[in-house]
Amino acid sequence: MINRKATAVWKGTGKEGAGTISTQSTVLENTQYSFNTRFAEGKGTNPEELIAAAHAGCFAMKLSFELNAAGFTADELDATATVSLDPSKGQVTKSHIDLKAQIPDITAEQFAEIAEKAKKECPISQLLNAEISLNAELA
Repeated sequence: MINRKATAVWKGTGKEGAGTISTQSTVLENTQYSFNTRFAEGKGTNPEELIAAAHAGCFAMKLSFELNAAGFTADELDATATVSLDPSKGQVTKSHIDLKAQIPDITAEQFAEIAEKAKKECPISQLLNAEISLNAELA
């Protein structure tokens, strides 16, 4: 079992308060987040941005493993995840991945099949209780 952890500290009210997020690896160290960074434009991060980063990174790595298993090695996988938060429902409703890939000697059909498998089997995809969509393009 692999365990990773992060810590969030929040002070004050939901709208006027502020918090910090730190990760075990210290890549994030007392990184600021607040109502404005989540629901408007402010300096700092927010939970949905962190989920998007996790989903993009997880998907790209899973796709790389799936490509390798099928006998391919990507020159580059450029994955961007966009996580949608519906404030009226208070929930993440969607994560959409845009992928641009450079993979030598793969057919469009092979690429589509392997990318779809990686989308479904990526651990973060499996964790999310949201619609997950993918737009995958070979460069």
